[in-house]
Amino acid sequence: MTTELHPILERIASALERLSPPPATLGGLDAADAFVWQPERGRLDPVAHVAHVPIGLIRGVDSQRDQLLENTRHFGRGLPANNAMLWGSRGMGKSSLVKACHAAINAERPASGPVVLIEIEREDLATLPELLALLRGSSRRFIVFCDDLSFEREDRDYKALKSVLDGGIAGRPENVLFYATSNRRHLMPRDMIDNERSTAINPGEAVEEKVSLSDRFGLWLGFHACSQDVYFDMVRAYAKERGLEIADDELCRRANAWSISRGNRSGRVAVQFTDDLAASLETK
Repeated sequence: MTTELHPILERIASALERLSPPPATLGGLDAADAFVWQPERGRLDPVAHVAHVPIGLIRGVDSQRDQLLENTRHFGRGLPANNAMLWGSRGMGKSSLVKACHAAINAERPASGPVVLIEIEREDLATLPELLALLRGSSRRFIVFCDDLSFEREDRDYKALKSVLDGGIAGRPENVLFYATSNRRHLMPRDMIDNERSTAINPGEAVEEKVSLSDRFGLWLGFHACSQDVYFDMVRAYAKERGLEIADDELCRRANAWSISRGNRSGRVAVQFTDDLAASLETK
């Protein structure tokens, strides 16, 4: 019986080996300047071309743009720099600004070499220590980027990120920054914070603990809904970049009607309008 089972056990062992992810490696890290973290396979998948807009097209957030660009420039030059949280109104260019700054700084050809952008999904934050251990051994400089970050509860992902931002016992690698975007100022829903305030023995301490994660970002940039004038400026910039021939008053009239139909004015709405306008002008 034992002899008969041996081939079956060998096949099961081989199948389990094939299903198990390989150990994380830095192999091929010089092949690109952007990667997506794939923790289930323990590897970084290269991105040949990062979808980004020229930084000059991001309007209405001049102060935020300048601060993030300077912080990224410092990092690219090997100087001290801060982890950054970009929070606020949807569609106002938070994630676009991160990718645009990455491209702009690399276009300046920093002496330490191109900065690498690594995208990590919010659901994979628990694997951050594994990723940072991997990056610690590289001579390159990395921005780990998490888009649309938020937490519904203080789960293990929350604790993993908090540990990383605090540095932990090993400290954050000198060659790594963490950038994140969120629609929530304190990364957690208001009702969760209010619930802590109403049920905790010491409400002040409970709330302080819940909002303390956002305080661990050294650079904290707020994005707010734009005015009509700023929205029109965005539309003009995108129309000019595309070479669209249309009178300014007609452009603004149609852009305004588009924003009313969407119930919102933002950089994202401006891009969507310009895409539609380009198509409609092409068909005439």
